[in-house]
Amino acid sequence: MRLGLERSSGKEETVPLSDHEQRILAELEESLNREDPEFADKVRNESLYRHAGRQAKWAAATFLLGLVILIGLYAQSIWLGLTGVAIMFASAVIIQRNLRRMGRASWHDLTRGFQGSQPSGAAGIERNVHDARDWFKNRFHRDDD
Repeated sequence: MRLGLERSSGKEETVPLSDHEQRILAELEESLNREDPEFADKVRNESLYRHAGRQAKWAAATFLLGLVILIGLYAQSIWLGLTGVAIMFASAVIIQRNLRRMGRASWHDLTRGFQGSQPSGAAGIERNVHDARDWFKNRFHRDDD
């Protein structure tokens, strides 16, 4: 098990856990499994992607509800129409926040594998993109001379 620590420079350094820390974590996990196995199972199976995706889906449904309110009730009352607009706006903010959360997490997962040889994950991806571009250039290079 490894623990990631953020440094002020923005780079992530990975520090291995000591044997004592690993034993403490194992004891905590066993204790949680004994005391509340249902909660432990939920924590084990829940991920950021699932949670944020579920919230984004509910927000999209709420956005559509706001649209229906706007279209259906605007002719009867301008205040009901504005309520629909407010519901749509709040839903759009929730969707955007959760998609950004999912994007940030997936970017971290994507760049984690490249951090060994490069100082940052973005540099690792950039190197791989440039390598692929160079391969295509060399593969399909035609001499016009």
